[in-house]
Amino acid sequence: MIELLGQAATDLLSLQTILFLFLGVIVGLVFGVIPGLGGTTALALLLPLTFGMQVIDAFAMAGGIMGAVAMGGSISAILLNAPGTAPSAATCLDGYPLAQQGRAAEAIGAVATASPLGGLFGVLTLLLVLPLAREIVLLFGPPEFFLLAVFGIVTVAMSDSQNLLRGLIAAGVGLMLAFVGYDDVHGGVRFTFGSNYLWDGIPLIPSLVGLFGMAEMIGLSIKGGTVAADTAAVRLDGVVSGVRATLRHWKVVIRGSLTGTLIGAIPGVGGTVATFIAYSTTKKADRDPDSFGTGRIEGVVAPESANNAKDSGALLPTLAFGIPGSAEMAVFLGILVLHGMQPGPAMFVDHVQDIYGLILALTFAAVLASLIGLLTVRWLAAITLVKGQILAPVVIAVSLVGVYAINLRPGDIVLAAILGVLGHLMIRFDFPRLPLVIALILGETAERGFQQSMMIGQGDWRIFLHSPTSITMLLLIIMSLSWSIVPILRKRMTSS
Repeated sequence: MIELLGQAATDLLSLQTILFLFLGVIVGLVFGVIPGLGGTTALALLLPLTFGMQVIDAFAMAGGIMGAVAMGGSISAILLNAPGTAPSAATCLDGYPLAQQGRAAEAIGAVATASPLGGLFGVLTLLLVLPLAREIVLLFGPPEFFLLAVFGIVTVAMSDSQNLLRGLIAAGVGLMLAFVGYDDVHGGVRFTFGSNYLWDGIPLIPSLVGLFGMAEMIGLSIKGGTVAADTAAVRLDGVVSGVRATLRHWKVVIRGSLTGTLIGAIPGVGGTVATFIAYSTTKKADRDPDSFGTGRIEGVVAPESANNAKDSGALLPTLAFGIPGSAEMAVFLGILVLHGMQPGPAMFVDHVQDIYGLILALTFAAVLASLIGLLTVRWLAAITLVKGQILAPVVIAVSLVGVYAINLRPGDIVLAAILGVLGHLMIRFDFPRLPLVIALILGETAERGFQQSMMIGQGDWRIFLHSPTSITMLLLIIMSLSWSIVPILRKRMTSS
């Protein structure tokens, strides 16, 4: 393995390949910062341009985009509460409150440290488990997918003991939205109200842009002022504090990186689920979970560690079986086919050096993107000093352009606006948005997994106990429920 890594590094360090890597990093940062675009759009635009390139150059540019887009998306998430990419939505929860407190530079410093550390952890894990890729992917079937989705929804919905009922209501609304559109298993269209636009369901990116970015900008335009509540307290030199905080919370980095790698390796689940689960588990493990959402640096470190680690995990099913682990990997699959590579077990025999080159490109890209972020943090953090009357219209306009640019559908703009108003109302009446988002993401996976499991088991519920993996998932769900409900019952018994 060391010899192959050395050969891949030699190929990657040629001047031409380095230039392609740097170009990919710049493109990834730009597409990451603009809400609604992200790595999937950037890779889709890159796909035809790679025709005629050498394989290592195409992999360097693709790896540069995938490694850098997370950093770009987190910058806009922290400064504007408008996640540039879907996985960066989890960073909004504590990153934006830090910006409001004048600690935007500290939050970006934490991102610039946690992202490459998570990426390095994911790469090391990928190198270790590549020989076991087949066994890992085959651990999950329809019952396991269903239970994993239920675990994610339950964990997030019950993570806030102070707003437990409101969290469950928000999760219920998210599930209702997730069931809109075409039923993949039984066929038929549901809850579309005669609209062809809703046949494909509620799209994720416009939903996230509306619920987070537009909701906050609506609130900022109503309230007035700047993103930072106290402009006198704004520190543009807090990068070192963010770096130190990340290193101090090394356990959070490891937990988030492991979560990102494992969840990223499950086909169809995606990085958004990984970052939210990393955030939720960190919150539950903390001694003061109710303080999350008010500006805890751990709430930035956890999802950012998972954000970069998930790319390495998503490569496992993509390369081993041709099953994309995320939307980005689905486009990357096209790059592989375009260059005459057929994903599957033969990839690890015929193109193993190219695989190691891609892994190194992801690593270098994460580090390079973080360095660029650190060098520009003082200017980026100054965005929090811009008045809301100027900032809000600009952010809303850019967000809507980004949303429209994905599929060129006017309906996406309308949906983002509607959910922006809904998000603002949820903020005003203290309803958590996180359970709604995670239920919207996982609802389709849960429904499909349940229906397929019932068909396989011929209606017998014991299908969910047929494997050690499904039993483990059931135990995790029970533990999560107990972790949230038992303290509430104990408190009521004590008060009575």
